[in-house]
Amino acid sequence: MVTNFQSHYIPNTVEEQDELLAAIGLRTVDDLFADIPDGYRNPPLELPDPMSELEIQRELGEMAGRNRSLASGPSFLGAGSYYHFIPSIVKAVMTRGEFLTAYTPYQPEVSQGTLQVIFEFQTMISVLYGMEVANAGMYDGATSLAEAVLMACRVTRRQRVIVSDTVNPAYQQVIATYCQAQGIAIDVMPAADAPGAVTEATAGIVAQYPNFYGELDDLAGLAAAAHDDGALLVVSADPLAMGMLRPPGEFGADIVTGEGQPIGIPPSFGGPYLGLFSCKQQYIRQMPSRLVGRTTDTEGRTGYVLTLQTREQHIRRERATSNICTNEALYALASAIYLAAMGRNGLRQVAELCYHKAHYAAAEIAKLDEYSLSQSGEFFQEFVVSCPKPPTEVNRQLMERDILGGLDVSDRFNNGMLLCVTEMNSRADIDALVAGLKAVK
Repeated sequence: MVTNFQSHYIPNTVEEQDELLAAIGLRTVDDLFADIPDGYRNPPLELPDPMSELEIQRELGEMAGRNRSLASGPSFLGAGSYYHFIPSIVKAVMTRGEFLTAYTPYQPEVSQGTLQVIFEFQTMISVLYGMEVANAGMYDGATSLAEAVLMACRVTRRQRVIVSDTVNPAYQQVIATYCQAQGIAIDVMPAADAPGAVTEATAGIVAQYPNFYGELDDLAGLAAAAHDDGALLVVSADPLAMGMLRPPGEFGADIVTGEGQPIGIPPSFGGPYLGLFSCKQQYIRQMPSRLVGRTTDTEGRTGYVLTLQTREQHIRRERATSNICTNEALYALASAIYLAAMGRNGLRQVAELCYHKAHYAAAEIAKLDEYSLSQSGEFFQEFVVSCPKPPTEVNRQLMERDILGGLDVSDRFNNGMLLCVTEMNSRADIDALVAGLKAVK
């Protein structure tokens, strides 16, 4: 019965509970849950018999052994979550006690280390994207992009956005979820058609760079078209690709977001990840989440503080830009360590390895009978291959060779498979993939 344990965990006395129940015309706490059918109110828990710690460890180990590690065989699956090399220093530093247990740094006098990490992270993301300011604390790439769409509408005071149909489909769904309650209209179309569709009612154009299928869209053209009618260009960019590609800021992007997973965060079954968010200085007060700033105290010593906090946890709810209230500082630390360890040259080397290995794989696959590349434009580390059979069947046969294939994108391309090649794929891995595709029956 619910009543039996209420007094142990709820900080009010039995007398106070009786007074509250009397005020709403009920006799017992159980009456509060009367609308829930008996069979579901307190269902029996069919738990297994108790096990020792050793037995639990063995069982969990056996269950974990059923998973296929990305390191156990070649993987060519990307589509938003990528297998990249992570230097051992990342885990060594981020799991130190002072970082691992730190909470949101509300009290700057005892949180200088965490605040400095966030400040350095913001600086690196700003440089990486070619933007003037970046925040810290976003959930992931999808919600960061959705927040950017809302921000574009606030800045322009318009309620319609154009979204390129080559933006990650999952990101498009999140954008739709965020916008539907606020009455924001979404026009999904090819990126090439977006410039001609911009009107005085358009808040912004939303693009991905590289896009979901690995291609590089014309950001300069999109920026010019958006700005001609007072709209903004919002870009979701792969941070690792910025090691060799021109950043969105140099094309005139107004808001740039991204998924931080490629820079120091493992795929980890899809999360948790890290949202990146940057913009031009003039829009800083419409930016969601929080911003760490650097200042000096009365004695001239450097200090770090939470300078801007536009979330509803800190200010009046009706004036908040968002309800982003989480603390992603640990993974922001991981990305900051990764970027610092790799450096400008290291990041460029990784990006170039991804680019050249992907192009080598694409060229070899294109030589196979009944296979062809589905795109003709430039691409980064992902590309679409048209297969002679449905990708699900091709992937099944590849898995028999312990090769994890690509994503089925047949909804857009005929028997299309989206393949991803990163620095983790050796030439032998790529040759094994080509041989596996050739042997598909």
